[in-house]
Amino acid sequence: MSLTVGPISTAEHLEFVQTQRSVSFLQTPAWGRVKTEWRSESLGWYDCRQLVGAGLVLHRPVPRLERFTLAYLPQGPAIDWTGEIDAWLDPLAAYLKAHGAFAIRLGPPVRTNTWSAAEVKEGIADPGSKRLTDLPSQQADPVGARVTSRLTDAGWLSQSPDDGFGAGQPQFTYEIPLAGRTEDDLLRGMNQQWRRNIKKAAKEGVEVTVGEDLKAFHDLYVHTAERDHFTPRPLRYFETMFTALSAEDPERIRLYLARHQGALVAATIGVRVGAHAWYTYGASSTEKREVRGSNACQWAVIRDSLAAGCDVYDLRGITPTLDADDPHVGLIQFKAGTGGQAVRYVGEWDLPLRPMVYRAFDLYTRRRGR
Repeated sequence: MSLTVGPISTAEHLEFVQTQRSVSFLQTPAWGRVKTEWRSESLGWYDCRQLVGAGLVLHRPVPRLERFTLAYLPQGPAIDWTGEIDAWLDPLAAYLKAHGAFAIRLGPPVRTNTWSAAEVKEGIADPGSKRLTDLPSQQADPVGARVTSRLTDAGWLSQSPDDGFGAGQPQFTYEIPLAGRTEDDLLRGMNQQWRRNIKKAAKEGVEVTVGEDLKAFHDLYVHTAERDHFTPRPLRYFETMFTALSAEDPERIRLYLARHQGALVAATIGVRVGAHAWYTYGASSTEKREVRGSNACQWAVIRDSLAAGCDVYDLRGITPTLDADDPHVGLIQFKAGTGGQAVRYVGEWDLPLRPMVYRAFDLYTRRRGR
């Protein structure tokens, strides 16, 4: 197979995405319009004249060396990762180097391991298990192992830290398989606490609607950030996100608002591309937590994703810790309550194309704490 790589139009890129069962929303043309601080371009892989792969590249310039960029393909590109990956990545590297990239960073959407909710629960209860990777019951994916090996052999450098959270996308996620299941199946797969909370929300009269009140969401999101000690994104970011993704597909992004007696108690932003749905942002009120608005929101997104024919609902990042004394363990415990499975992906990898510039950039980012 001899492949070539070159620019494609937004329309060509979107048409390719629409033919795929699953492509990350971070690899849609619209995402380039969300990340306004980066220059973006759509690239395509051609086998003769047929478009067989596509990727969104975000270009990050080097301070004081703006003619060089880091070419970043988050959770991409959308290519056949089961094949000979050199045939896909070599022409990508040649094209990007010729157009000023000093390095490529990509995150193959390829799994390496999965753990069931039951295995996660057992691991947390076992004092000898400190991380997901300590569990003997993990299921390994041979494709992920081969991709990892080929990237290493080709000189790519792993960027995934031990806790799974780096400068880019998380290596560990939590996902709920939906294919072939019913709402009753999903409820049975949840733990008793999740089922009780969903019933509690319904009994208390929590109403979840799909709306457009981003200001109300953002006010609650800022409140959540203050409570949970993280830096919130500005309202303008969410306005741009909704405008860009909705223009590409009116069903791409939805805002779920949970209200109790007229008061907004929780909100969730869900995104869907093909048969893959994601939880992206959430917010909740400190008051009225007993009415379980967050559980009601998540259940509404799960039900809509199931009704839309999705294969998976992706709850996004977790850390791999199973240590009961680690404050991050609460995140995986909460998500494991939904049933589903913890997943480790190949992670993000860098290929230096201009080693001296790459070393300077690496030193710069380390000093800034990325």
